[in-house]
Amino acid sequence: MIKQFSYKRFGNISFTKESLDEEFWNSIENDIKILFFPRGSIVQVDFQEFMLDVDSLLFVNPKIVIKPCEAIEATLMHFNRDFYCIEIHDHEVACDGILYNNVFEILFISLNDNQSQEIKNIINEIKNEMKSEDSSTEEMLRILLKIIILKSTRIWKKQHYLENDDLQTEVNFLRKFSLLVERHYKTHHKVSDYADMLFMTPKNLGKKISLISKKTPNDIIKDRLILESKRLLFYTSMSVKEIAYNLNYDDDAYFVRFFTKNAGLSPASFRKNSKI
Repeated sequence: MIKQFSYKRFGNISFTKESLDEEFWNSIENDIKILFFPRGSIVQVDFQEFMLDVDSLLFVNPKIVIKPCEAIEATLMHFNRDFYCIEIHDHEVACDGILYNNVFEILFISLNDNQSQEIKNIINEIKNEMKSEDSSTEEMLRILLKIIILKSTRIWKKQHYLENDDLQTEVNFLRKFSLLVERHYKTHHKVSDYADMLFMTPKNLGKKISLISKKTPNDIIKDRLILESKRLLFYTSMSVKEIAYNLNYDDDAYFVRFFTKNAGLSPASFRKNSKI
């Protein structure tokens, strides 16, 4: 059962094939999402399929599409930026924090038994709170949500050995770069564009990113463009030429070559195969 607030929305629902229809998913497309998956779950996230060996949390920004592949019963929490992501929140647990802007991976947080039980307990508190009509319900939900994000941030940092202050500085720089890519990838395709925004040379930008990531700045930009291309090919009826224009390619033939080289098949073939 989803409970909505008049102008600040928060929802909690079972995440199964049966509970998620297209109309509902479209209604929360622009919401930020947290999902809890029991071990053994198989889930598709933006054209990649994952099988989870342990209980896990997944943090996703708006527009990313998640689909359950098996008859699992996960938990989906979704909320809009007015509900939680306001500027006064600490940068690590806000919507531009580690969990929601991470260029390392699609961000699953693996949980041990104790951590999983803690998260389950908080989810149960959220469910009980949503049945309440108390005037403090909204604030209590916000607090519980922040506890999940705080605990998950600590777990992720520990798992990635990022409790060291020097490493944390490098991670923050990588997050800053990835945020710039997310904001400008449609109009800025060159590493030099982002180096200029960061007041450094492309060479120094590459060196700084290499300290903590196996991907080069060019890889990160390229991967974001390919992902958006796949989304537009799969979820819209836009022509290849329209998609090229949307991504600021003047020459659609160049875009086709770029996509084919990096995706392993042409845009037309990707669209046909993914629909099948």
